[in-house]
Amino acid sequence: QPQLVESGGGLVQPGGSLTLSCVVPRSIFDISTMGWYRRAPVGTERELVAYITTDKRSNSLDSVKGRFTVYRDNAERTLYLVMKDLKPEDTDVYYCNTYPPNTRYWGQGTQVTVSS
Repeated sequence: QPQLVESGGGLVQPGGSLTLSCVVPRSIFDISTMGWYRRAPVGTERELVAYITTDKRSNSLDSVKGRFTVYRDNAERTLYLVMKDLKPEDTDVYYCNTYPPNTRYWGQGTQVTVSS
């Protein structure tokens, strides 16, 4: 079972910044569009926050445009999500996966909490 390991979450005040990282097995990373997801809203499937293709074209939710940026380091097989101007409504568990997601690849996620 491939392991996608997310890290970088934490507690931050509104307006603050965090950078999430996800290390991906080479066999997956080299051929996949990768995405960041979160749980919200409750009771639904995980929500796609942003994705980036193998040739580094990207897109994101309207609610995070201008605040979140997705990057990929192909040499290090690492996916990043740079989060700026964080808002309380960004509080959630964030996951990385392929886009579209593969159910076998969901990891534990990393908790982001935005609170004063």
